Amino acid sequence: MGKSIIQQARGHGSLTYRTRKKAFRIHVSYPSGEGGGEVLKLINVACYDAPVLKIKIDGKIFYNIAAEGMYEGQKIMIGKNAEIKTGNILPLDSIPVGTLIYNIETVPGMGGKIVRTSGLSARITKKDNSGVYVLLPSKKEKLFNQGSRATIGTISASGRKEKPILKAGKGWHMVKAIGGRIYPRTSAVKVNAIDHPFGSGRGKRIKSKIAKRWSPPGAKVGLLRPRRTGRRK
Repeated sequence: MGKSIIQQARGHGSLTYRTRKKAFRIHVSYPSGEGGGEVLKLINVACYDAPVLKIKIDGKIFYNIAAEGMYEGQKIMIGKNAEIKTGNILPLDSIPVGTLIYNIETVPGMGGKIVRTSGLSARITKKDNSGVYVLLPSKKEKLFNQGSRATIGTISASGRKEKPILKAGKGWHMVKAIGGRIYPRTSAVKVNAIDHPFGSGRGKRIKSKIAKRWSPPGAKVGLLRPRRTGRRK
């Protein structure tokens, strides 16, 4: 009797391989309006690796990732006339060159999409008629629309990875909270033949495999659309 291998079962999206909904109970976004707001609370959310701010502005609530040094009760400003201060949200065109920013919109009004991991920040390098250039944490420079918004500062929890994980169970629960059943990871040849195309590894003499371009998820293992194969001469 046939059986779907692990990659196919995960791609099907069953409850077994799906991250719990509770991890995504809060959605980080930017408000549509401008004005002054207040940080009501710092929240721990499972799907974000930095604290999340609960902010109230004009009677409405929105959530943003916390920057280093922010605190409950802090006043923030949103809009092009806001002060260049940690936690304030401004369009890129209103932020001076050299300022550290995070949670940057790729399209104006869509909400922050990049630079959202703990301890990271990007830096505005230059401006011209085509837009605003930002140096990302990957050391690559990217061009953004002048109206895209970002938050001033560096994301908090930069020391998150410094705390040692003394027990394997602690690490298992940390990954389980956000990643579903993808931990611990193991090599393909260690699993059963029914669970992976490389499974069992009889003799462990593994030959390279080139997956066909339109293979289903379970069969797409090995070399995926390689530009070339074989030894270099």
